[in-house]
Parts: sequence; C-alpha cells; structure tokens
Amino acid sequence: MSTAPAIADQVRSASEQFALRFGRRPKFAAVAPGRVNLIGEHTDYNDGFVLPMAIERQTVIVADRVNGPVARVASTAQPDAVAEFAVDGLLQPGAPRWANYVKGVIAGCLATGLDPGPFDALVDSTVPLGGGLSSSAALEVATATLVEALANRRLDPVAKALLCQQAEHQFAGMPCGIMDQFISVLGRAGHAMLLDCRTRVPRMVPLADASVSVLIANTNVKHELTGGEYAQRRAQCEQAAKVLGVKSLRDASAGQLLAARDRLEPLALRRARHVVSEIARTTKAADAMSAGDWAQAGQLMFESHESLREDFEVSCDELDLLVNLAREFAPKRGVYGARMTGGGFGGCTVTLLATDAVKAVSRHMYDRYKGQTGIEPSIFATKPAAGAQVISL
Repeated sequence: MSTAPAIADQVRSASEQFALRFGRRPKFAAVAPGRVNLIGEHTDYNDGFVLPMAIERQTVIVADRVNGPVARVASTAQPDAVAEFAVDGLLQPGAPRWANYVKGVIAGCLATGLDPGPFDALVDSTVPLGGGLSSSAALEVATATLVEALANRRLDPVAKALLCQQAEHQFAGMPCGIMDQFISVLGRAGHAMLLDCRTRVPRMVPLADASVSVLIANTNVKHELTGGEYAQRRAQCEQAAKVLGVKSLRDASAGQLLAARDRLEPLALRRARHVVSEIARTTKAADAMSAGDWAQAGQLMFESHESLREDFEVSCDELDLLVNLAREFAPKRGVYGARMTGGGFGGCTVTLLATDAVKAVSRHMYDRYKGQTGIEPSIFATKPAAGAQVISL
C-alpha cells in the first residue's frame, strides 16, 4: 500500500527544488487536493447528485514574484519542460500541454481583474495521473489559489470553482462537469460533499468516524476505446429524457421509466435506468453516511457498481475483479461496499471499510489482482481531506 508525504513535507521538498531551479527560495505556496467520487457516476451531466470527497493526495505550487516580463512554470513530473508565457490577456494554449491548465486559470483570473503579475513557480503533485482522481482539477485549483495569494485578493469559492472548470473547457479542450473543481475548492476535512449538479448547492456529509476509511485501488489500466462511448451515453440519456418529456433524467422517476418501456429503445432504457437509480442511491448514501450507517452506504456502493456494469456498461474486467476481491471481505470482515469510480473502462475502485481492516484488504486485493492480471495495482487509504489553501512559508 502506497503512502504520500504530508503536505508540509511536500511543500518543503518543492521549495528545495524551486531553489535549485530558480536560485532563490519561494515566498508563496498553494495546495489543492485530488478527489474520489464515493457514489453518483454519470449523473452530473443529467443534473443529478454526486458524492465526492477530497483525498490526501494533492498538488502543491510554490512560487515567487519576478521583475521580468514573463511567468516561468516548472513541474517536478517533467523537469525538462518549463512553460514560459507573458501574464497578460492574450494567453493561448500551447506546449507543454500540462501548462495549459495553468494558463487557462490565469487567463480566467485576469478576466476577473485578478492579476498575479510575472512569477516563477514549481508544481509538484502526489495525485496519480490518469486514474480518475482529478489531477487536472487539483492543478487548476492550486493555480487559482496561488493567484489569489500573489494578487492578495480572494475569489468567491463557487466562482473560483467555475473559473477553473472553464479553464479546462477552453484551454485543455475537456468538457468536464463541475464536481472535480467544486470538491477541490470546497472540500472539508472529515466530510464528503453531496453536490446538486443542477443548483450547484453543496451539502457537507460527515465522514469523520476514525473507525472507517476509504481505500482507493488503481487498476493501472485504461482501455483505449474508439466508439466515442462517453458521447454515446450522454446522447442516449438525452434521448431517453426527450421520450419521457423531461428536461433531464434528474426529473424522471422509476415509475415513469416503467411506463415508457415500450417507447424507449432497450439501450436507452438501460442507460436511463442507471441514471435514475444512481441519483436515488446517491442521496440515500449521503443520508446513510450522515447517520453512521456504513453497512447501508456500502450496500448502495455495491449496487452502484452492478448498475454501472450491467445497465451503463462502463466497467471492465479489471474493475470488476477489484470490486469482487473487496466483496470477499463481507461486513463482518471489515468491508462495507466497493464500486468503480470515474468514467470507467479502467482507472480506480473505491472501497468503504473498517480502518482496522485496511492492511488485510489491501494485501488481499494486491496479491490476487496481480496474480490474476500480471499487473501491480496501486492502492492507498485516505481520509476526507481539506480543500484548497494557501500555505505560509
């Protein structure tokens, strides 16, 4: 099971690397976490609910102002690719690609009158790349938080999250929903967040019981698909909503689906059945967690995975294997529930379990998964972390 350095240690290490690269110590530091979605998958673009939590893996940016005309941004992940650009209203996407997330946020901040001026910065992240844990949103939100510190002005938290989302749309070309940026900005230690994707109103859900942990297991596979599966599923959901006569599947009920089963194409019916049932599961899971009913919350997670596998068809053999390995530890052995998390076809699973079972479950999942697939999974436990913050140096 992998561990990550504490934020203070990560900031210290990043500051030392900044000094080696730029010849002086940084004076500013900002941090923003990645996230895992506990339940509520493919519900966001249907105006539904999601239940993410910030994780104890984060992106740190350390920086200092400069007198020169440009910003220089380096990354510990790609030490040979330094991005240099003028900090003005003419920012455009370019190379290196990872810097587009930074430039997009700065462009958005400049449009609101938040001007950081030229600066040197170094990015360091412990959020796994490509695993569906929102490394991109962590970078965007850390950048916005750094700009706040450099400009000595705070953004409204919701406006900050939306600004970061727009940066990803416009500079990275990724039409993401609002969940990732919202939880990275608004996350609260010891809490998950039930987010209404229609109203954008969050509700904090207590998840501070020391006897309960969250285990994230990365399959370390990502199946390459060529059929535009995400776009297909979104279109199928929109088709079902049109047949049902509702604005989105958020407004549909299980009864309406049953009554319309002869008018809906079988595939659209299955897609809609997942979304309608997943929205209901998500709000029920939030209530169960608030009440400390971990068994009920976990059962809803198992049901979510089955629905994603059978009705939405976005799981894969590796995800199913990790969920089934977790399921072998019944509640009496410490596991309450597990499911795939993220868009699907690879990436991670999330397991809700007793803290004292973390080591045994992790070892079981690692050994059996590697034995059956030949692939080493990346597994770590986490508690709900705090959202973005400025770190004093």
